[in-house]
Amino acid sequence: MAQTIYLDHAATTPVRPEVLAAMEPYFTSVYANPATIYSMGMEARSAVNAAREIVAGAMGADPDEVYFTSGGTESDNWAVRSGALANAENGRRVLVSSIEHHAVLESACALKEEGFEVEFLPVDGEGFVTPDVVREALRRPASLVSVMHVNNEIGTIEPIAEIGEICRERGVLFHTDAVQSFGKIPIDVRSQNIDMLSISGHKIYGPKGIGAFFLNRNVAIEPFMHGGAQECGKRAGTLNVPGIVGLGKATECAVTDLEPEAKRLSRLRDLLIACLFEVIPGVVLNGSRRQRLPGNVNICIPGAEGETLLLALDEAGISASAGSACSTGSTEPSHVLTAIGVPRELARGSLRLTLGISTTEADIQRVASTIVKITDRITKMRAPL
Repeated sequence: MAQTIYLDHAATTPVRPEVLAAMEPYFTSVYANPATIYSMGMEARSAVNAAREIVAGAMGADPDEVYFTSGGTESDNWAVRSGALANAENGRRVLVSSIEHHAVLESACALKEEGFEVEFLPVDGEGFVTPDVVREALRRPASLVSVMHVNNEIGTIEPIAEIGEICRERGVLFHTDAVQSFGKIPIDVRSQNIDMLSISGHKIYGPKGIGAFFLNRNVAIEPFMHGGAQECGKRAGTLNVPGIVGLGKATECAVTDLEPEAKRLSRLRDLLIACLFEVIPGVVLNGSRRQRLPGNVNICIPGAEGETLLLALDEAGISASAGSACSTGSTEPSHVLTAIGVPRELARGSLRLTLGISTTEADIQRVASTIVKITDRITKMRAPL
């Protein structure tokens, strides 16, 4: 049987061997609580501090502006709720893009119970939140704007520097969910005018259950979890030392490989798109062609059902998805595809193929050939007798 080809790196990634090796001592020999003052605890604390410096450096922040969390969802919740409340005097109104991850969308909607108005910023046909849309929306007071850096389904890279600048001019806090972009394309919280930012370890070949939250030191918000004095009193709970060390090592590897890997994945991405468009009638590419995450291919195939495509691909040894991993099992079309204007029936035939460090050109050729065969089979089954 042919080896499995994994093309769902936007959902999660395997842990790099060097990341696993870096974590291992903190499970077995340096297992002390980093809050203790004896030597083993101090060694654990030193490892946490080193990881914090690496993560901060990768986004252009200072170490004291980075807080470790359980992942992107927690970081998003912290940013949206605490950010909105902290800046409520500027207006009890929150603006989020209509294609945000559910961690942002649901957090924003929960604020309605605390008297906030929630407004969803529209996107164009490629998934862009244009600066003009934000500028117009901010003619009325608001406390927070949240626009993701890269969409997790269609891979569109948003103009966050321009959006952040507009927010700063109006005294509105700006948060970006960078879970899909961190370690894959450049990020600089200063030049991109970011007040708060969320990342997750398992999207960059690190462990699950660890993430980080950037908070500009000039922004004062409430702690997300209460209890101990960990993370400068802003996020209580014993630190996940192995996970933090793993996130630090994964970040270090990602930064080292960022430019060459982005070029390699962009070439493979474009090759896959070209192969599919050459032979599948009516195939649609979702998202932007020019401002797109290097490893993301999201298409709709007319007359196909996403679930049917995925099952057939799995049977052929190819792992892919129809959209966000967090919405798996839903019978409704993706809210992202709906927002960019994809017709409901066409959206049901969506397929997300996300490439990673293990992806080769031979994989691309095999995947393209397999999708063509599956599509031909579906077309013949639907053809009238």
